Amino acid sequence: MSNGASHDAESSAPPRTVYVVDDDPAMRHSLGWLIGSLGLAVQSFASAEEFLRAFKPDRPGCLVTDVRMPGMSGLELQDTLARAGSLLSVVVVTGHADVPMAVRALRAGAVDFIEKPFNDQLLLDRVHEALEKSRRAWEAAERKRSVRALIGRLTPRERQVAALVVAGKPNKVIAAEINLSMKTVEVHRHNVMDKLEVSSVADLTRLLLEAE
Repeated sequence: MSNGASHDAESSAPPRTVYVVDDDPAMRHSLGWLIGSLGLAVQSFASAEEFLRAFKPDRPGCLVTDVRMPGMSGLELQDTLARAGSLLSVVVVTGHADVPMAVRALRAGAVDFIEKPFNDQLLLDRVHEALEKSRRAWEAAERKRSVRALIGRLTPRERQVAALVVAGKPNKVIAAEINLSMKTVEVHRHNVMDKLEVSSVADLTRLLLEAE
């Protein structure tokens, strides 16, 4: 594939939003004002359940969430997003921190676990870090979708030949294994390289690995 694919993905990425989930209205306002002061789009929610009703798992962005809230906790929300395949990166902000809670959040992939009251610059740094992490995840997901679409062009026989080529087998061996003539294998091999827009076995191997 051309090197322009990643640039195209980046330019077409949906806007990155920071989602604030906290049951304390004053904290929601404070976080929204602080993050919004940098020109970032911010949406605030009073509960995890309210956030999930508006949530789109394929959107990149950052979630800044409290831990202890009525209903679903911030850590439960983090787990729910992970199961949904969310591309959001999470920053946990809480006034009720303990070591097991922090370990759980960080092991689940949180960018950081910050205690209230927090340093404004530290929070903003973590939000930027989370947005960058989410952007990379979105681009990787888009790349995988693009690669799978390319592979979808192949016929079942071409996929079979591609797998054998990647396994390092020469055309003669491939022909014997799948009971085809050498000429037919060569045609299939050419079609595979042409449809997948690659010029070498190394590129073909890399492309097929990216689709996994």
